Amino acid sequence: MRKVKEEEKCQSCPSKGTGIFCDLKDSELDEVSVHKVTNTYKKGQTLFVQGNHPFGIYCINSGNIKVTKTGPDGKESIVRVAKGGDVLGHRSLFTSDYYSATATALEDTKVCFIDKKFILKVIEEKPSVSLHVINKLSRDMGAAEAKLSSFHQKNVRERLAELLLLLKESHGVKQDDGSFLLDIKLTREEMATMIGTANETLIRFISEFKDEGLIRQAGKALIVVDEERLIEWANLNY
Repeated sequence: MRKVKEEEKCQSCPSKGTGIFCDLKDSELDEVSVHKVTNTYKKGQTLFVQGNHPFGIYCINSGNIKVTKTGPDGKESIVRVAKGGDVLGHRSLFTSDYYSATATALEDTKVCFIDKKFILKVIEEKPSVSLHVINKLSRDMGAAEAKLSSFHQKNVRERLAELLLLLKESHGVKQDDGSFLLDIKLTREEMATMIGTANETLIRFISEFKDEGLIRQAGKALIVVDEERLIEWANLNY
């Protein structure tokens, strides 16, 4: 059996509590640890590319990864941003389809790869893992449906407000004054593709949000100041 460094064991993963293996016993996690390969991806490096054949799944240890789709016209759009505890490649794994998107590190990111044969064995033998994978697939589908609805029913201002709220939920770090720092490195171009607008339009609305006191900026990071008003601007029913 391959010897695994202590820091690379699943038990040491900072995202263990939110991953698909969170309910496994230590002895079972040891088996997963032996069968996985841990890699660090630098900002801009790709984990897999749209159209390639899937060989397993990727479990994010730490960091952020953007999942993008490229259309026939060559235009790239961000489908979602995955973070620690999320898995990638699971949908293609079960359908035997080629990857329908490309995964790229937004920053230095630590990721564990588990080959198809072993993960399918674990899913078959461990109901808790199956349920967590189903949960993540269901959440992905719900997020995709919500995004599609937002594109058809909301204007750019509402979509930006909704995006900021979603980033606050997934990457918000609460500050002493009650505001939330969005701890994710997204360029303005990337944010613009996420809400389906031009970069110039996004910048204009960000300035409007800052003037209205909904958000503020610290360096390149955005801070959500007034969540209640953002909810109103996003036309959401929380």
